[in-house]
Formats: sequence, structure tokens, C-alpha cells
Amino acid sequence: MPRPKRKEIKLTHDSAVSLMQEIYNECVEQRSTAIRIQNKMIGFMNEAADMALIGPVLKEQQKIIDSSIEKKLQLSKLLATIASKNLEASSSGFVIDGDVRETINELLTKSKETPDNKDNVNYKI
Repeated sequence: MPRPKRKEIKLTHDSAVSLMQEIYNECVEQRSTAIRIQNKMIGFMNEAADMALIGPVLKEQQKIIDSSIEKKLQLSKLLATIASKNLEASSSGFVIDGDVRETINELLTKSKETPDNKDNVNYKI
């Protein structure tokens, strides 16, 4: 029996960094799996007629690779924003702005979407 999904997430600095690390690890895993599948399919190609069969698979794998790179870029921007905010407010408590919350929520919903599973879960941050 699967665990019930969390609908509310409370973020601290440490939990935000660990969440971003988890999303980054998923991106790396998705990208490496997509590249591995793409290389196997290219290896199966013997003649030009095979491209008609393999082409759609290669296109899907390239979409996965591109989306994982996009997620990594968003994560790096998010981490830079958090780090700059943390330096500015080092004496006061850590507060996450609306833009940062929106980006984290977008990354969470994108990380839960896979080609097989289009389950969009909205989280309260």
C-alpha cells in the first residue's frame, strides 16, 4: 500500500536544499536513462528504413533529455536566489519569496510528471 501523498510542505533552508538535491538526482537519473535508451536504439538501426521505427522513440528520449537540462537550469537559478537571499538576511530568519515558491512548486509538479504518468499534484508551500 503506497504512502499517502503530502499536500502541504513546510520549507526550511535545509529542507529546501535537500528537496532541490532530490530533484537534481532525479533529473540526472532520467537524463542518463534516456541517453542509454537513445544509444541502444541507434545501435539497433541497420538501414534507413529503420529510422521510421526508431525515430519516434529517439524524439521522446530527446524531449526527456531537454526537460532534465531545463530542470537543472531552473534549480541552479533557484539555488542562486536562495543563496543571495540567505546572505542578505543572514541575521534574520530564512523567508522564501513568492517567485521562489512558484519555481519550487513548478519543479515539484514537473518532477512528478513522466511520459507514463501524467499525475499532477499541487502542493502548498
